[in-house]
Amino acid sequence: MKSSFRMALAAVLSVSMLAACGQAPSRSLAAQGGNGKPATGQHTAAAKAFLPNPVQTTGDESLSDQKDAAAAVPASAYYSVTLTNLDGSGYLSGDYAKVVSETGTPVYGSGPFNFTRDQDQFEQVMAYYWVTEAQKYIQSLGFGTELPAVHREQQQLKVSQYGIDNSYQNDQPDIIRYGKGGVDDAEDGEVIVHEYGHAVQNAQVPGFGTSLEAGSIGEAFGDYLGLTVADAVARANGAPVKTPLPCLMDWDSTAYTRTVPHCIRRTDTNKRYPQDVVGEVHADGEIWSRALWDIRVALGAYRADRIIIDAQFAFKPDTSFTAAAQATVTTAQALYGKSVAATVKQAFADRGIL
Repeated sequence: MKSSFRMALAAVLSVSMLAACGQAPSRSLAAQGGNGKPATGQHTAAAKAFLPNPVQTTGDESLSDQKDAAAAVPASAYYSVTLTNLDGSGYLSGDYAKVVSETGTPVYGSGPFNFTRDQDQFEQVMAYYWVTEAQKYIQSLGFGTELPAVHREQQQLKVSQYGIDNSYQNDQPDIIRYGKGGVDDAEDGEVIVHEYGHAVQNAQVPGFGTSLEAGSIGEAFGDYLGLTVADAVARANGAPVKTPLPCLMDWDSTAYTRTVPHCIRRTDTNKRYPQDVVGEVHADGEIWSRALWDIRVALGAYRADRIIIDAQFAFKPDTSFTAAAQATVTTAQALYGKSVAATVKQAFADRGIL
């Protein structure tokens, strides 16, 4: 959790003009326009996005929301990206993500979708882009080929759907909702992927997070996945990382933090188990995320992320820190042998977990 169709000629013209602007026609027009194309996942569109957010790429910790003003963020913070795996319907719908509800007019057309942050469509593009890239990143680690697939399906997204500054994922129905207020949550790629992390874990272990420690692991994994996906995508697109990588959600957190750098949480705190447990999943999650961060530092992102994600198949919905750590060590040994397993075990021992 952080815890949206008169006469035939007029109809055709209306659809064409709206599509040219990158926005959807009203429902009755869209229905006449053939919104029933079979999904192919082979379509792409050009767009602009934050990679993952303007604070990280500019290094400017003084940026603030300014009531959703476009001028609050420099043009240099927007990067040209490609939306992939689209189904060809003209909407933000594809193999791994579908924007199903939002406050503004739905994005519609063939692109380019070059919106700015004061437009609701920008957040729709961000949500589609980052969830799709997160799933592609997971697949790049071998999941779905040499390792079991992980949530390789379409994830429904509701963007700026309700008026509080928070986001959450729930599994019945399987929808991620991104909130509005302060910096709108879907303006920060790390927030978007954090929530997707909950969907990933729930796909691996249905109902995951029914105990305090399991819930803490869930928040920690969401933070870690946001970090590692954002880093990979930013670097692949030539976007700089000008703030500390363990500092999470640098842009979203500017609305309610005063310290610099602005971080909603960090993956490099010195919290230990059990003395630093406070009984709140986000705070206690920093114990687990520090272990994940140390594994990443020691092994590199590729091996660490394969181990961390694959291990979660062995978790129980109410798992404990100790049981989940032991499962992660076992997975490390199965994938890479005793030496790597020892490194993983040490990361958990350093947090007091093993």
